[in-house]
Amino acid sequence: MDAARDELSTDRIVLVTGGVSGIGAACVERFVAAGDTVAATYLQPGELDTSFGATVWDMAASVHALDLRDVDSIRRCVAEVVAVHGRIDVLVNNAAVGSGTVARMADDEAGQDSAMLAVNADGTLKMAQEFITASTGRDRKLVSLSSVGGGVAAFPGFRLSDGMSKAAVAFMTRQLAAETVHADLDVFAVCPGATDTPMLRASTLDAMTRDERASFEARLPKGRLIQPGEIAEIVHFLTTPPARVLHGAVIDASMGLGVRPGLMTEYDGI
Repeated sequence: MDAARDELSTDRIVLVTGGVSGIGAACVERFVAAGDTVAATYLQPGELDTSFGATVWDMAASVHALDLRDVDSIRRCVAEVVAVHGRIDVLVNNAAVGSGTVARMADDEAGQDSAMLAVNADGTLKMAQEFITASTGRDRKLVSLSSVGGGVAAFPGFRLSDGMSKAAVAFMTRQLAAETVHADLDVFAVCPGATDTPMLRASTLDAMTRDERASFEARLPKGRLIQPGEIAEIVHFLTTPPARVLHGAVIDASMGLGVRPGLMTEYDGI
């Protein structure tokens, strides 16, 4: 299923993990529009048969299998991208599971918690380490996706393993940034709020009636969901020269939910 689609580009080589849906697919589209050569990853071959997957298949220069629970899969993915494109300049560390999608990985809550931490925390760490080891070019960029829940603020009722895994991504970003202040590598994390993605639909939106969803969205900052393309714009900006002064930043991209985490439980109108 892995396939090279274009000749080696003279522009940047960008690897977007989890690039076949949601924020990942929006990132693929944004970097391609900027003229970069983009490699994307998927977990299950069936993901490429979705409308998102088909679009990414058409846009990306190559697509590669990646299971963040398996260090051999991580190493193989990075090696394949380097073999196809010669190098990796930018890693968008986006692949993750949420409270709804992790249910596909284990039947019981304990197993799901373990999978959540294995993918979102340990897998994200190993992917970052493999990228840093394999990349030798100039102006390298590492942008990891965390979440407002765990990465910025605490929310009552938010799944503990989910928040813990996202907090780990934020810590990893700060630690790696501290260790690379003199290296030719810029490190960032982005913490989205409620974004209209398949992951949020699986964990929250799909279980709601139309009225419940309308009420839910009305309580969000600005009364709406964030769109994946809005997060992709931030991710792309962080890989541009002006963003270099933000090295080590963990960006709250929640439209205000991070500074007002009680918003979801406050009375209307207050």
